[in-house]
Amino acid sequence: MSTNPIISMLGRRLRLAVIGGGPGSFIGAMHRQAARLDDRYTLVAGVLSSNPDRAMQAGAAIGLPADRIYTSVMAMLDAEAARDDGADVVAIMTPNDTHFEYTIAALERGFDVICDKPMTNTVAQAEALHQKVEETGLIFCLTHNYTGYPMVRQAKAMVADGQLGTIRLVQVEYAQGGKADAAKDPDPKRPLPWRYDPVKGGPSLVMGDIGTHAHNLVRIIKGLEVT
Repeated sequence: MSTNPIISMLGRRLRLAVIGGGPGSFIGAMHRQAARLDDRYTLVAGVLSSNPDRAMQAGAAIGLPADRIYTSVMAMLDAEAARDDGADVVAIMTPNDTHFEYTIAALERGFDVICDKPMTNTVAQAEALHQKVEETGLIFCLTHNYTGYPMVRQAKAMVADGQLGTIRLVQVEYAQGGKADAAKDPDPKRPLPWRYDPVKGGPSLVMGDIGTHAHNLVRIIKGLEVT
C-alpha cells in the first residue's frame, strides 16, 4: 500500500497545472521542483509565459504534452475544467498584479489553488478573495517558503516552550541584496521591470512583495498578529 496519503486516497497523484514560471523566472523552477520532491503531484498543463511563443517553447522544454501547453490562462482553465483527466489544482507564480484575477478565475472553475506570495496587491482584493474561498469551499494555499526551514521551526518551538521567557519586543528583517548594486538598476530607456512598477508589484513595492516574508515569520514564530 502506498505511504503517500494523496495516492492512497485518490489512487493517483494530484494533477497540477501551472501559470507563469517560464523563461527567466527563478521561483517557477522552485515550484516545479518542490512538486516533484513532494511526490504528490503530476505536472500536466501550463501557461508558462504571457508571450505565446515563449509559452509554447517553455512548455515543450519541460515536457508538457503539446495539446496541454497553453498561451492563455483563461483558455487553459476552461479546457482543463472540461477534461475528464483535467488538472485538480492550479499553481500561480506570476507578477503580483495577476494573483487576484487568476485565483478568482481558477476557483470559479472548481480548481484548488496554490499561489505565490503576496496574496494580492490590495487589502480589498484580499478580502474579496477570502470571501470567494469561503463561498467555494476550495483550498487556497499561499506559499511562504521560509516557514519550512528547520531554524524557523526550532525558533517557533523555543518561543512556544517559554525558553526565551516573556517576549516584549520583536524585531524582524527580511534583507535581500540582489538590487543593491546600482549597476543592476533598470535602464531608464526601457520599460520598468515588474518589481519596480507599483501597478504590477503593488503600491508598497518591496514592503508588500518581499516584506511579506518578514510579516509571515513574525506570525509563525511568535504566533501573534502584527498591530
